[in-house]
Amino acid sequence: MTEAKYKKIETILKQRIIDQTYPLNSLLPKELELAQEFKTSRPTINHAIHNLVQEGLLEQRKRLGTIVRRNKIQQEFTHLIQSYNQEMSTKGLKTKTKVLYFQKVVPNSEVQTEFNISTSDSVFKLIRLRYVDNHPIVKVTTYVPVSLVPDLEKINFSTASLYLELKKRNLAVTHVVRKLEVKKASSEIAQKLAIKENDPVFCFRTRGYTNKDQKIEYSIATYRGDMNSFIIDLKR
Repeated sequence: MTEAKYKKIETILKQRIIDQTYPLNSLLPKELELAQEFKTSRPTINHAIHNLVQEGLLEQRKRLGTIVRRNKIQQEFTHLIQSYNQEMSTKGLKTKTKVLYFQKVVPNSEVQTEFNISTSDSVFKLIRLRYVDNHPIVKVTTYVPVSLVPDLEKINFSTASLYLELKKRNLAVTHVVRKLEVKKASSEIAQKLAIKENDPVFCFRTRGYTNKDQKIEYSIATYRGDMNSFIIDLKR
């Protein structure tokens, strides 16, 4: 058994778990079947499976077999103020951002209330789809008053961080208030996040404030429920 052989098989099995070729809670094919597929020995397959069990992606149960237990991404979003890319990079994950929409718009009634503005004022509306390892993880819709950052439209947010750009303009977000709801995915959200309609999603509404207690950001972030978990760190 060579290291290259079992590592290659381990990588292939891991990718099948991530892309749901092997769905969550399904049984992994038997070792003999995998050995035949990869034209290798059962010990080689066993070694690859053992590593994925240690990683938390698989679980072995007596008299049942090996079950897919895909790890969720642990988000510190609930108690840290940092950019998405910054948080994911600390976990060693590869990220990508796709900008779905970025325009100046007339604020709807909800956004007017959030910023205490009227329809005569404009806001930037930024919609981004954030990926981890090429899988869509969260859709984020963000509003920022144009009067506070009029030059924001020059920024390419497929690569730039909103929080960093605000910091450059002396409008750093230093305090946030977040409200969490668990909802069923709409057809539009399901399509964007590559999940099924009515699957559970985490919906966070974030109000971001500067050190002068000025509201600078209002965001709605919808995370897919099957690939995310959130850490709540409380101190007394």
